[in-house]
Amino acid sequence: MRKLAAVAAPETASGDMALVRRALAREADAFRLIIKTHNQRLYRIARGVVRNDAEAEDIVQEAYVRAFASLAAFRGDASLSTWLSRIVINEALGRLRKRKRTVAMPENPDAQIIPFPLNASDDPERTMAQRQILALVERATDSLPDVYRSVFVARVIEGFSMDETADLLGVKPETVKTRLHRARALVRKALDDEIGPVLLDAFPFAGRRCERLTEAVMKRLGIEG
Repeated sequence: MRKLAAVAAPETASGDMALVRRALAREADAFRLIIKTHNQRLYRIARGVVRNDAEAEDIVQEAYVRAFASLAAFRGDASLSTWLSRIVINEALGRLRKRKRTVAMPENPDAQIIPFPLNASDDPERTMAQRQILALVERATDSLPDVYRSVFVARVIEGFSMDETADLLGVKPETVKTRLHRARALVRKALDDEIGPVLLDAFPFAGRRCERLTEAVMKRLGIEG
C-alpha cells in the first residue's frame, strides 16, 4: 500500500502512543478504551464491505486480535484509528476475495436491516418516515458493486479524506475520486425519486453489540479487568 500522505496530528499521535504503551503493558482499561472508541467506525467499515452483520462483527473481532498481536509495530505515522481501519479493510476485502473463490450462495432473504438511532420525536409519523429513509439508504449502499461500496462507506459514511481512503484501499486518489463519483450517482439514482437529499447516518454499532464484541476480544486476549 502507498504511504499515508499526512501523518497524524501531534496531539492525536501523542495520545495514541500513550494509549498503545498502556496496552503493551497489558492494562485492561487501555484495551477496553481502544476497542470501545473505535468499535462503531470499524464495524461500519466492515459492514459496508461485506454487507453482513454477523460477518462484520467477526471481521472486527479478528482485526482487533491481529492488531493487538502486532501493537508493538505501531509507530504513530498515522492515527490509531487509521491504522486499525486499514487492518479491518484488509480483513474484509480478504473475506470478499475468499467468498468469490467459493461457490456462490444466495444471500439470506431474512437478513435484518440494521436499526438506526433516531432523534426522539413526539411525532410517530415522522419517526416512521426517518426509519424508512434510513432503511432505503442502507439498501442503496448495500446494492453498490464492491469497488464502489468500499469507497462510498469510507468517504461518505466514515468521512475519511481522499488520501486516507486511497491508502486504506491501496489505490490512487484519482481512482477513489472516480469510484466515489460513480457510487454517488448510483445511490442518488436509487434514492432521488423517493426521498431526495438525505443525511447519511448508517450502520451504527453501540450498546450491547459493542459490549459483546469488546468482551469477546478481551477474552481472546486473555485479559481480565
